[in-house]
Amino acid sequence: MRVTTLIENSPSQTDPLLAAEWGLSLHVSFGGRSILFDMGGSDAFARNAERLGVDLAAVDAAVLSHHHFDHGGGLRRFFERNGAAMAYRGRRPDGECWFKGDAAATERYIGLDRTLLKDHAQRFAVIDEPTEILPGVHLFPQIRGTHSRPGGNRNLCLKHAGVFREDDFRHELVMAIRDNEGLVVFTGCSHNGVLNMLDTVTAAFYGVPVKAVVGGLHLVGASPPQILADSPAAVVAVGEALLAHPVGVTYTGHCTAAPAFESLKAVMGDRLQPMRTGSRIDL
Repeated sequence: MRVTTLIENSPSQTDPLLAAEWGLSLHVSFGGRSILFDMGGSDAFARNAERLGVDLAAVDAAVLSHHHFDHGGGLRRFFERNGAAMAYRGRRPDGECWFKGDAAATERYIGLDRTLLKDHAQRFAVIDEPTEILPGVHLFPQIRGTHSRPGGNRNLCLKHAGVFREDDFRHELVMAIRDNEGLVVFTGCSHNGVLNMLDTVTAAFYGVPVKAVVGGLHLVGASPPQILADSPAAVVAVGEALLAHPVGVTYTGHCTAAPAFESLKAVMGDRLQPMRTGSRIDL
């Protein structure tokens, strides 16, 4: 299995011509199939894919982890490049996705292009229950667990009829790919909490080892976006829990943020690795 980071917040360390942006898009090659997990915040992921030698037209299935612009902003461009693959998503949120800070001036829409789901209705498949979309590729839309969710969710809301309420993130999916050696879990942003995502997946595959977790952990604060959303002790507790789960290696970036990564690294050592735009991971 090979995972290529088509786009992420951090620029490539080897190719300055690759674009970076606030967002995430991963291309996964597995079992002779090609999966696109998220599409970043714009069409930049597609330009990077071309430069990285990733053929978007050959993608067999696309997965939208949740209905935020920084993960689905490139969907229109994907549909232009690929005329056949279905895009799998969770249920539509019960309201529009907004960021709501302490002041009205900070309020902003953070959902998908408002006409996208209607314009391309035939290209989407809604996942209501655990589903194997390709051999060995599983999606879980109902993320359950007893662990707390990230503190950074407090500013992420659903707006309905002018009223804000905290997003319940029922629209978030977790993807798990199983091969002969175990599971690789793809988290997107982990708004439901990475530990709850792991519990959901491992409950379905009792006794199967988790080789890796790949994706954001949403430990970032709201403003500025490089502060911890939770206490340092809470971040360390996440790292200790990932080690105890056990997870072989966690590859993270995007909404994890540098201060959280450093705190996790002190606990997890080589079992925590960064993702950057253009990076390739062989699992």
